[in-house]
Amino acid sequence: MDNIRRKIREFGMPRIIIIAFIFVILIGAMLEGQDMAALISDSLVRVGQNMILALAMLPAILVGAGLNMGLAIGIVCGLLAGLLSIQWGLMSWSGILMACLLALVFGSIVGVGYGKLLNLVRGSEMLIGNYLGSSVVYLMCMFWFAAPFTNPTIIWPMGGTGVRTTVPVSEYYEKVFNRFLAFKIGGVTIPTGLFLFVFLMCFLVYLFTKSKSGITLRVVGNNPSYAAMFGVNVNRARLIGIALSTALGSLGIVVYAQSYGFYQTYEGPLTMAFTPMAAILLGGATMRSVKIRHVIIGTFLIQTLLTTALPVSNQLFPESNLSEVFRIIISNGIILYALSQAGGNEK
Repeated sequence: MDNIRRKIREFGMPRIIIIAFIFVILIGAMLEGQDMAALISDSLVRVGQNMILALAMLPAILVGAGLNMGLAIGIVCGLLAGLLSIQWGLMSWSGILMACLLALVFGSIVGVGYGKLLNLVRGSEMLIGNYLGSSVVYLMCMFWFAAPFTNPTIIWPMGGTGVRTTVPVSEYYEKVFNRFLAFKIGGVTIPTGLFLFVFLMCFLVYLFTKSKSGITLRVVGNNPSYAAMFGVNVNRARLIGIALSTALGSLGIVVYAQSYGFYQTYEGPLTMAFTPMAAILLGGATMRSVKIRHVIIGTFLIQTLLTTALPVSNQLFPESNLSEVFRIIISNGIILYALSQAGGNEK
């Protein structure tokens, strides 16, 4: 009995409650006669397309910079990379791979500058990151309005100038990862390629955290004074972690867009950091302890809950706006709870 209690305490009661709530929603969906295979398939896609964005939080927490509230900076780098791949007319694998490569390059370069700024405001990274991320998004709004793109898919129709608010990737590389080696089990579509790529990135970050550089970053995050005593360049270590976080955010939005079907420009990236932050905290991460499993568990829980809750609420409240209210209450309630646990001791 003591062993069971210890296992429950280690896994976390909040996560057990959310899993139970997901089962209740799924049972409700079955009783309402909904297409369970489609519901589960959508949940798997949502988990895969959002996981790299949640993974982007890990390096920033690892080096003691807290949650990357400025994830929007990395996201706009990914948007620029994705639009360039469309501008050049790259299709299928060449398009998505070029977008991913450019996203990593742009995210790394911008991440270095972002990291240098956060090194100057140590202790207030989350506050400054939030304001800086919003500023960059609005600065990019002016860029999107005047950007010299010429591809009709990107610019406004009827001879307009500037970038559309939503740029579709349907003619270029929509669901390239999702469809690769995809198969069905009992009507449920498994997006094999998407999960292979996402787990590959998780594995590479895991290897990095176990390397000498990764261990150095963890020591800096836990006790920068102790690390400095042994000759570790604390500012450089923090710079690496923040740049890696920004680069992963940049890559994450490309993976998200190829699965979702389009890029959202202008104010689209403003609030995209909150769900990944909630995911990694809900998975069990704290400001002093973060692991890959926290990313996987948290993303699975929050995205499955958000995906399954809306169809069920639509059935419960047909022909009304209550279903949308229900969805907002659930999503923002989860985010609020997760952020309230940011300083907790739960592992």
